[in-house]
Amino acid sequence: MAAVRIRPLTFGDAAAAASLIREAFAAQSRATDPPPGALGETAVSLAAKLAAGGGGGAEIDGALVGVMLWAEKEAALHLGRVCVLPGWRGQGIARALLAAGEAEARRRAIATMTLRVRLTLDENQRLFAAFGFAPVGQGAHRGYSAPTFMVMEKRLD
Repeated sequence: MAAVRIRPLTFGDAAAAASLIREAFAAQSRATDPPPGALGETAVSLAAKLAAGGGGGAEIDGALVGVMLWAEKEAALHLGRVCVLPGWRGQGIARALLAAGEAEARRRAIATMTLRVRLTLDENQRLFAAFGFAPVGQGAHRGYSAPTFMVMEKRLD
C-alpha cells in the first residue's frame, strides 16, 4: 500500500468529502436505529462543519480515502464522521486519522478528545478503545428513550 497522507480538509473538499462520508456510512457492518445522519451529508452541510471546526482527509496517491471532522466542544476536541471508504478499511487509515486528531488537539492545547459511537457497532468501539478512548457515558438520539450511542474520551496528559 502507498503511504497515507493526512491533510487538512478545505472548503474545496466539501463535495468529495460529503460523498465519501455517505458511501462509508452506508457500508457500516450493521444497520443502526436511527439511521446515520451522515447519510444526509451534503457539500453545504459539510462546508458548514468545516467552518465551525475543521477536519482531516486521508489521501493515498492523491485520492481521498478517509475523512474525520473535529470541533471544540465543552473544553474537548470532539471528533466526528470518522470514516474510511470500504475498499480501504483494515489498512491503518482510521488510526492515521485519529492520530491527526490527536495532533490537532495538542496544537490547540486541548487535553481531551471525545467522540460518539453507536452502541451496536462493537468493532468501532474496539477501534477507538485501541487508540486510547474509554467510555464515559451514553446518550440517546432525539425521540429515543433508550441509549443509542456511547460517548468515549481520551485524555492527552
